[in-house]
Amino acid sequence: MQIHRSGSVLLTGAVAVALAVTALPVAAQAAPSATAVISEVYGGGGNSGATLTRDFVELANAGSAPFEVGGLSVQYLPGSPSAGSQWQVSELAGSIAPGARYLVAQAAGTGGTVALPTADASGTVAMAAGSGTVALVSGTAPLTCKSAADCAADTRIVDLVGYGSAVVREGGGPVPGASATASVARAASLADTDDNAADLAAGAPTPVNAKGETSGGGQEPEEPGPTEPGDVRIHDIQGTTRVSPLDGKAVTGVPGVVTGVRASGSRGFWIQDTAPDGDPRTGEGLFVYTGSTAPAVKAGDAVLVSGKVAEYYPGTGTQSLTQITAPRITVLSSGNALPAPVVLDARSVPGRYVPSADGGSIDALPLDPSRYALDLYEALEGSRVEFADTRVTGATTAYDEIWVTVKPRENPTRRGGTLYASYEDQNTGRLKVMSLDPARPVPTANVGDVLKGRTTGVLDYASYGGYNVQATELGTVVDKKLRREVTRKQKKNELAVATYNVENLDARDDQAKFDTLAEGVAVNLSSPDIVSLEEIQDDNGAVNDGTTGSEATLKRFTDAIVAKGGPRYAWRYIAPENNKDGGEPGGNIRNVFLFNPQRVSFTDRAGGDATTPVRAVDTWKGVELSASPGRINPASPAWADSRKPLVGEFVFRGKPVFVIGNHFASKGGDQPLHGRYQEPTRSSETKRIQQAAEVNTFVAALLKADRSAKVVALGDFNDFEFSSTMKALTKGRALKPLIATLSPSERYSYVFDGNSQTLDHILTSPGIRRPDYDVVHINAEFADQASDHDPQVVRVKVGGGFWH
Repeated sequence: MQIHRSGSVLLTGAVAVALAVTALPVAAQAAPSATAVISEVYGGGGNSGATLTRDFVELANAGSAPFEVGGLSVQYLPGSPSAGSQWQVSELAGSIAPGARYLVAQAAGTGGTVALPTADASGTVAMAAGSGTVALVSGTAPLTCKSAADCAADTRIVDLVGYGSAVVREGGGPVPGASATASVARAASLADTDDNAADLAAGAPTPVNAKGETSGGGQEPEEPGPTEPGDVRIHDIQGTTRVSPLDGKAVTGVPGVVTGVRASGSRGFWIQDTAPDGDPRTGEGLFVYTGSTAPAVKAGDAVLVSGKVAEYYPGTGTQSLTQITAPRITVLSSGNALPAPVVLDARSVPGRYVPSADGGSIDALPLDPSRYALDLYEALEGSRVEFADTRVTGATTAYDEIWVTVKPRENPTRRGGTLYASYEDQNTGRLKVMSLDPARPVPTANVGDVLKGRTTGVLDYASYGGYNVQATELGTVVDKKLRREVTRKQKKNELAVATYNVENLDARDDQAKFDTLAEGVAVNLSSPDIVSLEEIQDDNGAVNDGTTGSEATLKRFTDAIVAKGGPRYAWRYIAPENNKDGGEPGGNIRNVFLFNPQRVSFTDRAGGDATTPVRAVDTWKGVELSASPGRINPASPAWADSRKPLVGEFVFRGKPVFVIGNHFASKGGDQPLHGRYQEPTRSSETKRIQQAAEVNTFVAALLKADRSAKVVALGDFNDFEFSSTMKALTKGRALKPLIATLSPSERYSYVFDGNSQTLDHILTSPGIRRPDYDVVHINAEFADQASDHDPQVVRVKVGGGFWH
């Protein structure tokens, strides 16, 4: 039994002994390779103190025959992957001679002075200097494993190296010592014993390419570019579909004027033809990818570009970005006028979002920019665009990005956002805005603010958010004075129950985070009687050492609430089995109840633990829980690697109430709204529907025993009010979703890609009448936020006919 109370932890002796044993992660073990291996990994390129300007992965062929790497990839995962972490893919080509090396260049930083030798393949992955996992993979589809055990079972992995504190690695421990000045490298013998710590060691980085060149070695002089335009124009390259008809072909002397330069990250520049062909389907702009080399051009340069046409897919399920790679550039003149930008507004952007391919790829469909917004944006990919006086629908992020809408009247929320109201209402006017000028980043803005005046830039495409404007001229932010909401205080005869996703809170977080979250509870939520928390981690967060308790985290949080004027809350939770509830590896995320013992009591009933299902028990006094707190059917496959609902029995003014805290599976793995597969597959929904059915079945059991039972189910359900998940949750009218009682302009608790949407919900059983419900907007619309979710609260009167 692992029932946790404020100030104490009750453990039976057997469990206490079990918890004293630290469970070591299972090592990922690709079969020992006698051919290709990862021979060196360096993530410190361009960092402060580094000599080399770029990260790299070096491969080696330990065999006696050439090793083909065409169709293979190098993939990178952060050392402590979160639920949203994805493997980043760098595709390979060619082969590795026996005993030779193969160099994969990755992202460059601003530090360092020495370039890598000419790379045999290039990627754009910004690898961490101190910790990460690199895999050599048969194929180019991103891996999905995020634990050592899961990766060990993936037969696509040819070799794998975990360095620093990486969770995913081969053998008993990762390779220590990687830093801004040190790589991890395999011994000269290239031995592969499936133990990273035994096979590799830290030292000075020594990248070698297939020609045997090292850093500082000679490179072949670049062939001069042409001085006269060739036969191919940009609109010939872009074509009338999303994929270039010249994909994979070499082109020579493509003319254009430079319209924007990106000197960091995925380096390169955009060019645009000043003599368009008049076909609205064929784009006149194009990105030229220069890799690790900073572009030696500037806006207004007239250039001729030669190279290879390529379609770059920046993420799983995304559309592609057409570009020229390995370019040779001739600058003909400078100071030329730029092509006039295309104006994006409510008149020019169509009302329909994207054509359908019945779930298949739309890559080959002819573009129809007068009918579909995504077709218009694709036809303008790489071209100059302009908009004015746009409403901000997504606050400034940590990456200096904001979302705006060029359609000010499109589904506005009461506070200035844009509502995502159905799967057919994707909101066509949304665009992400970033600045191309590092000296003038996107200003801080909240939802509802206005980007006043003209914003001009190049229309680009990226995996996160899809189409975006790389701004060369930014409007100014007009502050519309958005304020955080404060809900009213519950009355003496009202029970107030709230839900709050506190975004991976653990005892190692800064006090400022605790204080801000505490203020949200004590002030903005007006100190509810019960608070169901999601995303409470164990006390040492992502440290993967077997810790599962959250006592220190909850003590700090409840102390902070008191300091903000709130009550002294008590708490209940059930600690999960180590690494069985999803979320960040080692974090052991869970649901927790806080309650104010001066207003409400908790009915403690022994028997609840991480693996025992709670049941509804029909007694002469009415329905009771078999255990309180308890978990709903934790052995069900629906909850595999996911948070299990926490059920508690409370008493308020002599009346029992059952509260179910939920945190359903995330949307990770779903195809993006802006991707090439239309309609997008929502693969993650399957699990949430199963989870909803489990909760619905449990509530139905409570109501079968007592049809007037007072049930509140609440939390982060990770799905919309119009989703199949909610239909499964409310089947048989066991639960009523309170979000439907609000006006449409208020139905949101989360902002994603400029869409205001509802992931968090409170639902009540029929025995609760006339609930007073409020989503309290304090986070999702603001650039500074303690969590990415808004909390919400329901107040229910006891007596006077409000409870049956």
